[in-house]
Amino acid sequence: MKLSTVLSTLFLACFVNLASAADDHKGHAHNEKPGQAHTHEAKPQHGGVVSVIKDINYELVAKADSITLYVTDHDQPVDTRNASATVTLLSASDKTESKLLPAEGNQLRAQGAFNIQAGTKAVAIVKFGDKPGQSVRFVLK
Repeated sequence: MKLSTVLSTLFLACFVNLASAADDHKGHAHNEKPGQAHTHEAKPQHGGVVSVIKDINYELVAKADSITLYVTDHDQPVDTRNASATVTLLSASDKTESKLLPAEGNQLRAQGAFNIQAGTKAVAIVKFGDKPGQSVRFVLK
């Protein structure tokens, strides 16, 4: 086989793979750093704040008596039965850490008394089974 034929075949194979990979994420802006949220707008479905990491939507709904994290993948609920999360709330004068446990459907939830105010930052470390945890950041409105 000629060297030019081999090189042409390799070039064509790489080009086809790149084209199909680009097509998988039409409509997304992928100019962010690895692990950073996508720049496309994800709309809250439950009145919370949304952060998107690796095409997974995390919506944090923080209330005075509960914190709920909803997880969806392309608008489809993600099964959270084997998931857990730790959420840290950071305000100017307070730091609170809470463990979120599986709740109905695609939810992780903690009950308690929480100091929720606009501008509070939240960091959730979300784990699915034995997979490494994913860090998800929010700023409450």
